[in-house]
Amino acid sequence: MPTPAEATHPHTFVLVHGSWHGAWCWRDVATILENAGHRVFTPTLTGLGERSHLMSATINLDTHIADVVEVFRHERIENAVLCGHSYGGWVISGALEGIGSQVSVAVFLDAHVPKDGERPIDKSHYRADIESALNSGLVSTDPPGAAWLRVKPERCDWVDANLTPQPVGVSLQRIRLTGARERVAKKAYIRATDFPSKTFDDYRDEAETNGWRIYDVRCGHDVMVDEPEQLAEILIDVVAMRSATSSIRGCVG
Repeated sequence: MPTPAEATHPHTFVLVHGSWHGAWCWRDVATILENAGHRVFTPTLTGLGERSHLMSATINLDTHIADVVEVFRHERIENAVLCGHSYGGWVISGALEGIGSQVSVAVFLDAHVPKDGERPIDKSHYRADIESALNSGLVSTDPPGAAWLRVKPERCDWVDANLTPQPVGVSLQRIRLTGARERVAKKAYIRATDFPSKTFDDYRDEAETNGWRIYDVRCGHDVMVDEPEQLAEILIDVVAMRSATSSIRGCVG
């Protein structure tokens, strides 16, 4: 597998975080890719991370989809690698409906791969927390903690210090998809095998059946935090593949 430093052509990467996270979680991956000459965008979704002061009951899935679409519009991004982590799979799936022609590679990092009409709450690992927040009239759910995400012990304090509550409204809206994701030329699913999840196992298996490139990484859910070098290598490897017509399984770590 080529390393980012060996890349001969610069690429544009748009990396979208999941629940409770923000741009901060991509720090090491972005540094590796940028040092290799690539262009990297790591938008923080409304109400999270350094934008947590914008938390509101009005935030829904469309808000977060628009966060990503507007980055593409204002930065004039074309031929991009779009990667979504965890809940970010909902966001990038919806965003592709508007910017699909500007994306050449879609990567789902231990992420949801929703179908048309589904709601995040119906697939969520923390549905009970969402329902409890709704019953209490709250607009957000607290993060479960780095240990639950299976983050390496030496990185737990940093992750816990940066996690912020997740807007409840994003889990309630049904996503509308018309097949833009399936039209992306190259697609990959990366599964963090040390994070138990039948949901993500099923997504990976379906992706493999559909001809996506598959990678299994031996680490917890926050691959970008625990294995940034390996994730950067995988992102470059996906760009280099010739097509998504036959699945290739890679095991990293």
